[in-house]
Amino acid sequence: MSKKYFTAFLIPCLMAVTSCSHPTEATTPAPATSKDVVDTVTVHPAQVTDTLNLPARLMPNPTDVVHIYPPLSGRVIALKVLPGQEVSKGQAIGTLQSSDAASARSDFEKAKIEAARADLQLQRGKELLQHEVMAQKDYDDLKALDDADHSELERARQTLHNLGFSENDPSADLPLRSPIGGVVLEVGTAPGELQRSLDNANAIATIANIDSIWVVGDLYPNNVGAVRRGQQVEVRVNGYPNEVRTGTIDNISDSVDPTTLTLKVRVVLANPGHKFKPQMYATISIASLKREAIVIPSTAVIRDGIKNYVFVATADHKYARRDVELGETHEKTVEVTHGLEDGEQVVSSGAELLRQAGAQ
Repeated sequence: MSKKYFTAFLIPCLMAVTSCSHPTEATTPAPATSKDVVDTVTVHPAQVTDTLNLPARLMPNPTDVVHIYPPLSGRVIALKVLPGQEVSKGQAIGTLQSSDAASARSDFEKAKIEAARADLQLQRGKELLQHEVMAQKDYDDLKALDDADHSELERARQTLHNLGFSENDPSADLPLRSPIGGVVLEVGTAPGELQRSLDNANAIATIANIDSIWVVGDLYPNNVGAVRRGQQVEVRVNGYPNEVRTGTIDNISDSVDPTTLTLKVRVVLANPGHKFKPQMYATISIASLKREAIVIPSTAVIRDGIKNYVFVATADHKYARRDVELGETHEKTVEVTHGLEDGEQVVSSGAELLRQAGAQ
């Protein structure tokens, strides 16, 4: 072999040896258009905040939930609401036909007759007393009887009002009205069904006011130190993944749920337009501890099976493949726990092009 050809063979070999500075690196020449398609970022330790995510569910405030029971035994002859329907305060949701209602109206009419008769007797007694025909004691007995009859009349009138009847309406059909405005969560009967007395009745309907709604999350006891009342949180409802609501922790339960073995964390959100529905799933995100970590754009990472790697800019204007170990993943960034040093330049855009160039 001549000296000329030996020298030409030796130089590329030396270049290949000196260019490999890291056992996991493989240099890739910069593409001809690298200035246009490859961007780099210089990595530095940055402060990141750990986020505690709690699975949660939406539910109405229990004090704003009303179960409507039949005040009397009877048959449901009309039902005017369905689950999910909006109702206003005082709106009739159904009609109950009951023989007990007829008895209540009969008691009221009898009480009116007795009170009117007692009034007449008292008036006659007053005239007799003025003419000294009746003794004062007998008049006092008539006055006491009149007062008793009027008390009975008032009791019968109040019973009619409590049942939802008018004094002047002779109907025995009982209108069932919603005491609050809200949304119907559940209907527990159907037209034609017989409803028993209040003591053992099923709710005809369940109505909730959801102008504000509770977000109730499950907190494991080992994370209780990272959460406190009044702490600001972010809430994401599964039905609206791109919408983030901010709120504060209103309450943390003092006892562990025996079923889930978790504490309940409550956040109260305004719910205009009733956009959020009870029993929807949600996530409560709580920012807890702050720490330092190397963070790079997610676009910089190439995932190859179980391995992850990035491209690092070298001093000779090339790019070296570097295996990395990843930590927490954030919205647009990812933490690197091993494989990168402070001050290194990592390809943030165009890494896939370099990968393809290296494979060719």
